[in-house]
Formats: sequence, C-alpha cells, structure tokens
Amino acid sequence: MRRHMIVLALALIVKLGLVGCAAHPPLPPQALELNRTGAEALAAGDFETAAARLALAIEYSPRFTEAWVNLGLLQLQRGEVEASRRTLQRARQLNPNLPTPHHALALWFEGRDRAPDAEKLYRAALKVDPGFAPARANLARLLYRRAAWEDAREQFLRLTEVAPESLDGHVGLVETYLRIGREDDADAALDHALASFGDRPELALLGARRLIRRGDFARAERALLALTESGAAERRAAAYGFLAVARLGRGAVRSANETARVALALDARQDVARYVLETTE
Repeated sequence: MRRHMIVLALALIVKLGLVGCAAHPPLPPQALELNRTGAEALAAGDFETAAARLALAIEYSPRFTEAWVNLGLLQLQRGEVEASRRTLQRARQLNPNLPTPHHALALWFEGRDRAPDAEKLYRAALKVDPGFAPARANLARLLYRRAAWEDAREQFLRLTEVAPESLDGHVGLVETYLRIGREDDADAALDHALASFGDRPELALLGARRLIRRGDFARAERALLALTESGAAERRAAAYGFLAVARLGRGAVRSANETARVALALDARQDVARYVLETTE
C-alpha cells in the first residue's frame, strides 16, 4: 500500500505539510500574510514568487519558524537538497515545540531513503502535537511499509480519531486488519468507511477484495473491471492484480495470467499480479 501522496496543489500541501499561519503569535501581520501566500505559491509550483514571499516573511520576523519550514520545503522542491536540510534543521532549532519542523525534516530524510531517521522525526512531531495528522499518516505508512503491522494498525486507528475526514486512515486500518488476520474487524472498518465516504475507488477496491475472500468471484470481477477503466496507473494496476486473482479463483488460468501481465505493465511493483503470474506459469 502506498500513501497516498493527490489535483497537484492539494497533493503537495498534504505531502509537504505546508504551513500558512503562525503557531505562536504575535508576529507582524505582513509576515503572516507573506508566509500564507508564499505557501500557496509553492503549492501552485510558482517557485520564484514563493521564494520572494517567504524571504520577505523571514525578513519581517527572522525567528518565524514556519516561514523557515516553508522555505526549506521550497528548496527541497527546487532540488537544493543540502540547503534544504540546513534550513529545516535551523527551523527545528528555532522552535522544537512545533510539529512542523520535525515533520518537514522527516520528509527530507524519507526522500533520501533514510526511513529510520524519518520515523524518529515523525514521532517527534507527534510528541509535540499528537493531533498533527500529516505526521500520524506518514508514520503509519512507514510502519506498514516495514511490515510492523500491529504498530501500523495502532497509528492508522489513531489517525481515524484525530482526522476522521481523512480517507487514508480508514483505508490503512482495513489493510492492516487484513494483514494480521482480523477479517471481521477489517469488514467492520470497511463498512464504517463506506458509510462515511461512499463508494470511493479506494473503498470499492477493498470491497471487491472482500468479495474475493467470500468466493463471490463474478461480482468481484464486475467491480474490479469498473476500477480498471480510469484513475491513476497504480490504482488501475491494483484493480487488474485482484481481477487476476478473481479469475484464477474461478479457474480461468489463462485469463488470470494475461490479466496479471496487464497489471505488471502498469506497475512493475504489483505484488499481487506477480503472485498470480508465478502461480499460472
């Protein structure tokens, strides 16, 4: 499972944790406004405007931690990797009692494939503010990735409490319940998510997988075929992967093999499709 990370400006804001307001006023109103509009420019990909506004925000208030965080994220987006690290470390030193500097530096480490360092910093952000949902979501995702299923389940469960409007927490909770063999809990969590969010593609995929678990391969195929028609390549690949499983379940070995190949053509990391391919070769 990959996080999720979704219209480009919104994805950037969620992934990078951009900050548009101060956590510890008083700050000059000009600094607050420049930081807010600088974050917006960064989310829109207007790096020149973002750089000017964030630099001015810091000029108005040199200890404006969140402006430093946004500047570090801007540098990271521009490929200024070491400058970004230094800026984010400075932000963390300026005010370690905010979650955002820890979270932003965690993103830096994760981007350099240093997941253990990132995990520690996500935890540091949550120690400051247990309700800081971006750090909770990213920590849960890292735990899931390293197969720490029980820890991931606990973090996804907490995410559904601090950010019930976030679909990621509900999807992650269902996934981790399935990983640890608690199918009844997974079904209950899925039903709750469906009642809250409706038939979103992520939930439709989980619903189709439930039909496969129950041996209802025909209904699962119909649901999965609909999910292969549009959306991101990764999600379509997952739909094709489980479609291959459904076809294998009803004994259509050749069709399952061909479907698994389609899934892998879309996403070479599609483990479910790889399993079907190995089973049917």
